[in-house]
Amino acid sequence: MKHLPLLFILLFSTLLSAQRDKPVPEKIDSVDYYIQLANFNLKINNYQNALESSQNAIEVSQKKGNKEQEANAYTFLGSIYFELKKYDDAIETYVRSISLYNDLEPSTEQAYCYYNLGLCYMEKGKYGVAEIYFDKANAIYETINIPDAKELLNLQKGILYKAKGKTQLAATIFNSIIAKPDNNDSFKTKAEALYQVGAIEFEAGRNNLALNYLKRALDLNSKSDNFEQKSKILKLISESYEKMMDIDNSFIYLKKHLALKDSIIRLNSQKIGAEAFEKFKESEQMKTIKQKDKENREQKKLIKVSKLTSVLSIALITILSLLSLSLYKNNIIRNRTNKQLQEKNTELEIAKDKAEKASQARAEFLSTVSHELRTPLNAINGITHLLIEENPKKSQIDYLKSLKFSGNYLLTFINEILEINRIESNNIEIENICFNLRQLLTDIQNSLKEIASQNNIDFGLEIDPEISTTFSGDPTKLSQIFMNLINNALKFTENGTVIVRANLLGETENKQNIYFEIVDTGIGIPIEKQEVIFESFSQGSVEINRKYGGTGLGLAIVKRLVSLLGGTIKLESTISKGSNFNFSLELEKGIENNESVKLFTNDSDFIDKKVLLVEDNKINQMVTRKMLEKKQIQCEIVDNGEDAIEAVRNNRYDLVLMDVHLPGINGTIATQSIRKFDKKTPIIALTAISLNENREMLLSFGMTDVITKPFNPEAFYRVIAESMS
Repeated sequence: MKHLPLLFILLFSTLLSAQRDKPVPEKIDSVDYYIQLANFNLKINNYQNALESSQNAIEVSQKKGNKEQEANAYTFLGSIYFELKKYDDAIETYVRSISLYNDLEPSTEQAYCYYNLGLCYMEKGKYGVAEIYFDKANAIYETINIPDAKELLNLQKGILYKAKGKTQLAATIFNSIIAKPDNNDSFKTKAEALYQVGAIEFEAGRNNLALNYLKRALDLNSKSDNFEQKSKILKLISESYEKMMDIDNSFIYLKKHLALKDSIIRLNSQKIGAEAFEKFKESEQMKTIKQKDKENREQKKLIKVSKLTSVLSIALITILSLLSLSLYKNNIIRNRTNKQLQEKNTELEIAKDKAEKASQARAEFLSTVSHELRTPLNAINGITHLLIEENPKKSQIDYLKSLKFSGNYLLTFINEILEINRIESNNIEIENICFNLRQLLTDIQNSLKEIASQNNIDFGLEIDPEISTTFSGDPTKLSQIFMNLINNALKFTENGTVIVRANLLGETENKQNIYFEIVDTGIGIPIEKQEVIFESFSQGSVEINRKYGGTGLGLAIVKRLVSLLGGTIKLESTISKGSNFNFSLELEKGIENNESVKLFTNDSDFIDKKVLLVEDNKINQMVTRKMLEKKQIQCEIVDNGEDAIEAVRNNRYDLVLMDVHLPGINGTIATQSIRKFDKKTPIIALTAISLNENREMLLSFGMTDVITKPFNPEAFYRVIAESMS
């Protein structure tokens, strides 16, 4: 992070003059000349001359009355102060720049100035102030539509959150930067993001994972000349090896760190010394004093012009004195008010921190509880499925079906609590993939026909023929919305009708605005309950909850998902006549894809396939092996990541089922190691997924797909089939 201001200095000088790399031109009284001269002196580490040239640029711009050039010159001077670690001087200079930029149109230079102010306050440990200036820089970049700058701002925000102890939020930002595709400059921010994640893992005691991130950071750092970043990476790698009792490697990296640190110290010693800097500051102050003295002499000449002017001046001074007294009294009142506001702001800041800590504690609690519940649930649901498949006695079927229903109900409850918490914590992303809307709605209708038949419901689907077949968007979240709404309609309707409609409202060349509605003739919702029906754990009444069951989270999830996709859910309902849930979404048209994908279509395709199961839980080993052997799949089991690597190295498998949480090295690191010598064998992650895990993160380690515990048998076999096809 220390070298980022120097990089910005070079970029800033490019904006001021396209002739930067040419020899310094003959001296002319211009801002461009002095900025070029200052930049030239920076290249040869002559910081004193660079400071003097920057000051000359400021003076020339002031003489010309050019606010933009004066602001640019002050910004350049502030960047030099930052590089010299004179943060108070840098802050004072940047504030002068901003006061000038505020009279001009928003620009990249103004955003850069706010960004550097944030860096200064981060160095001084004032993270709240730093965050304010980063937000201001981001607002300007969005106004002038420069999205590339947001990556660097995100990096600084992540570092800021980490410094404030918000490691979960910081890790989310760092992982989003790491997951971005490579481009010409991405290695600069990715290297720092990888280092920061490595530091988080190190502090959490996950040394193997920390080393993985840190070594990736070191590889990316080699593409730049950021020696201070390299020094801190080497130091943390050494400390990680020390924690792992690998003294030899720890000593090797410590030696590299110390050698590089000595080089940095020698490089810094070439910069301007304390005595030279004080002389420059004295010179700068003397110029200011001379300017003030000149103004005073001119003022005296004006006073001597006439006695009348003197009398008027005295009268003016008297009036100003009275005004000053009034202002002084007002200032006392204002200071008192400001103090009260400051105290209130402090109270609000404390309350905010408490709320954030409570939210984080809730998220971590839900993550832990869900993970611990999913593992035994996997065994319960899996064994129940196997018993039902093995033709139990008639007297046992009802018990097994009740057990399966209870397991599925508990799993649905856990999933919905996690989903609502994930949406509320903004830890959710919108996908943008091609999908067939008609097929999506048809598949949902087919999957729910049996429920409709049990309640004697006429279940219809009406799709406007003008609606396109293919769209680009997030089919998973659309499916969640429709499944929740249709399930509700079917649950609260008996001997009636449920209709799903999709009508075209309007379209452009690339988009269609579609109106969706789910209409039923069920029990309806009282008007006084319609306002709260979309709130969490709300079901209209206790009697409805007891009669029909459910968690009361489905509609809360629907409301948030519709909002995320750009729409608003509405409700029209009458008691005993039914309900109408409707919303409209603007969907982007997609490109038709006629390519066909081969899938396993019958059980014979599974026969004699060889699968390696990497799982440390004995019950889960038994359940998963039984489910595989049901399809005549050969199953070999190992219980740790190290043995899994050797097994894949020495044998050929059609598929690997890899548990994420393993003793020793975890499943992600084992997968990453396997991918170094085997790029083809499908590896499916098995995980009781928690709030801080996500599909994209697991796939980034080289995994082919993800299966969540407890398994849905149909989904389990489908994912295996698709991965081996």
